Amino acid sequence: MHAQVQWLENVSFKATSASGHDVIMDGSAEYGGENRGARPMELILMGLGGCASFDIVTILKKARQDITDVKCELQAERADSIPAVFTKIHLHFIVTGNAVKEKQVAKAVELSSEKYCSASKMLMDAGVIITHDFEILEAASESA
Repeated sequence: MHAQVQWLENVSFKATSASGHDVIMDGSAEYGGENRGARPMELILMGLGGCASFDIVTILKKARQDITDVKCELQAERADSIPAVFTKIHLHFIVTGNAVKEKQVAKAVELSSEKYCSASKMLMDAGVIITHDFEILEAASESA
């Protein structure tokens, strides 16, 4: 895997993934940025959410759960000193579907956390405390 990051101006950068997708990163005005893109640490948090959500969706589909939506809301705390690394991250999954079984969602969250999510494993190995919970919503039925 590889990526490229190119300086645009001030504290704005364009990152290009190996698959050819671009992401703009920028800092706050406080650091000379113009708020034209996500902060690099925000991208790490979003990457964790994407990695874990990928697992959850894949596991639940394999378990033949009728899911219609999965959201992951993340809350993170950072150290007060430089480097301001993540110290705690909480992932809250909102799984929507038809008769989705709580046991299957719990198992999916556990498997993602403990076995499959590379981003989670990497952050935990660096000392970040990562917690998870979930809720299940019944999909809205379509009326005729």
